[in-house]
Amino acid sequence: MCFSANVSFGASVVLASIGVASIKKIQQPNQIYFATIPLLFSIQQISEGIVWVSLTNSDFNFLQNPSTYLFLFFAQVIWPIWVPLAVMKLEHFKSKRRLYLFFLIIGIVIAFYLGMCLFLFPVQAKIIGYHITYIQNFPARVRNFGELMYGLATIIPPFLSQIKKMWIVGITIMISYIITAFFYEEYILSVWCFFASIISIAVFFILNDSKKKTEGWNGYLNPQTQINHH
Repeated sequence: MCFSANVSFGASVVLASIGVASIKKIQQPNQIYFATIPLLFSIQQISEGIVWVSLTNSDFNFLQNPSTYLFLFFAQVIWPIWVPLAVMKLEHFKSKRRLYLFFLIIGIVIAFYLGMCLFLFPVQAKIIGYHITYIQNFPARVRNFGELMYGLATIIPPFLSQIKKMWIVGITIMISYIITAFFYEEYILSVWCFFASIISIAVFFILNDSKKKTEGWNGYLNPQTQINHH
């Protein structure tokens, strides 16, 4: 979260709680990637909380670079891979998995490129206007193309899923990205994560809904199970 260290650390606790609750809803091993999204958000927000502390307290300056790079690693390398992968793992139809694989490859390519840029070009975090802005001197000629590829990898896959309510994840990412780009263009990496954390709540409800359907179907197939519970 971008507004203060306290908000970031507080949000990380909430996200971790949602993550644990989401993992408890897992019914099949292929759901683990999707269920761990809130936990990954939690780690990311802890890293930005440390960035805040390092920028506002000189005693913790030594933490600025590692926490900045950790936050950017999640924002620019983890998410364009994890989102299409998590959604693809939930897909049961092999023909549709090939389509998800296309977006996963896009995510891997843009993640590799952004990861190389993090390694090759200097990065700096600054507090400007009550937000953290991340100054990255990446080549401008491919920046717009990179943003487009990032958007394709993270926004499109949830809309392709047959899972009920998965569209909420896609539309949340899309609206969050648009609002952030329009109102907080200079702080897009930091502020976008504030909005994107709402995805964690959607993840929980999707898994919860899936668990209810599974339990209901099992009860229908095994009525004796319901009798035993009573």
